Amino acid sequence: MNPFKEKPQALEKAFENWKKTYPVSYDKNETDPYTKTRIILMNGTEFEANWCSHEFARQVCDNDLKRDLALVRATEKRQQLKNSLLKPADETVLEHTIGYEQLAVDLTAELAKRTADAYVKKALDFALLEDFDHLYRYANVLEWEQGIHAERLVGCYTEIMPGRPTIAHHRYPTDNVRRGIDANADLFTSLATMIITAAEQQTMNYYMNVSTFANTDLSRRLYQEIALVEEEHVTQYESLMNADLTWAEMLLWHEYAECYLYWSCYMTETHARIREYWEENLQLEIAHLHKAAEILKKYDKKEWQQVIADGTFPEPLSLHENIEYVRSVLKNTVQYTAVGEEYENVDNLPERAPFFAFQKKINPSPKDTPSHMVIGSYIGKNKKDYRWCTKPNPVKELQDTSADNTDVGRTPGAAKSAGFAHIRRV
Repeated sequence: MNPFKEKPQALEKAFENWKKTYPVSYDKNETDPYTKTRIILMNGTEFEANWCSHEFARQVCDNDLKRDLALVRATEKRQQLKNSLLKPADETVLEHTIGYEQLAVDLTAELAKRTADAYVKKALDFALLEDFDHLYRYANVLEWEQGIHAERLVGCYTEIMPGRPTIAHHRYPTDNVRRGIDANADLFTSLATMIITAAEQQTMNYYMNVSTFANTDLSRRLYQEIALVEEEHVTQYESLMNADLTWAEMLLWHEYAECYLYWSCYMTETHARIREYWEENLQLEIAHLHKAAEILKKYDKKEWQQVIADGTFPEPLSLHENIEYVRSVLKNTVQYTAVGEEYENVDNLPERAPFFAFQKKINPSPKDTPSHMVIGSYIGKNKKDYRWCTKPNPVKELQDTSADNTDVGRTPGAAKSAGFAHIRRV
């Protein structure tokens, strides 16, 4: 499908009365986990596009342009609110959090498997292990506080066990910056950098906001810690994006990415009513895309083909089980951290590396680090942690269910990792 070749509907069609604006929520006990994760993904995608438009408007003086942006932005915000309100009122913050982390794991894995850019793939694989570990930490809190087993929420599609321990995720901020792609990047890679940035931005925003509403002091501390790791992820992913774009070009790319994702949701959705909802949103986004193309032509004097050469969508983005792929990434890269614009095995870092200095400052005593406190406290009560996996962890040092390892990924010699080149695209 090429959305540029579709006939757009009127922008005003998005403005509905209050009865139509408020959606029917899904049943949290019956709905497929990937329907829930698609909803989270599209909520974040709409947020990202909305704020791109706001920032664009703040950089220009032309009120005609501001009015065009305001019209599209108002419809985007309505879409985002409808997406978020598909979540039912009886789904707790922690239950919803499991959906966020399942999305982070399986979306990142799918993008990594499909991108043709080796550097972007490495960035995705690196952060994948961190979101995988976050899922494990939150799942332990969920079982402890609410007695809910997270494997039921993830449909047994995504394993729940330690990844690179969260305590190892804290890096000196400058080590989170990456090299950006340019206009020569392939279409899917360009989309991937935008999609993952939007998803991680939404996750960070969510954790920053809901940490206050967590039920216990320990869970509040965990949200605080992981929210700051998500800030690291946003920094990494946004720096991968092509920064050599005008505001109008960025607007076009955001609308195109939204079209692609709504089309992907429509093509892969299993929930009949929500599938119709994705189709409705696709039509709205096609109208936004055509408006963005008009803005590009009027203000940049460019045709859309000069920015997005063909416009035909890649194959749909599908959210699905990635157990063996995640295991391969875990086995081969758990001992790696970010250094400058690259990644390096902790074993090879000099003693004065910023990573070690920052770790000593943030985690002077591992027992006080929230992510470790969560697992340590759970084990203290239950004699072993909560996990769900199809077979033992591929990292020997992370197999012990009666202890939480705080050395892997942060201490030289704590584990063996062959490197990113050994990851199998399964």
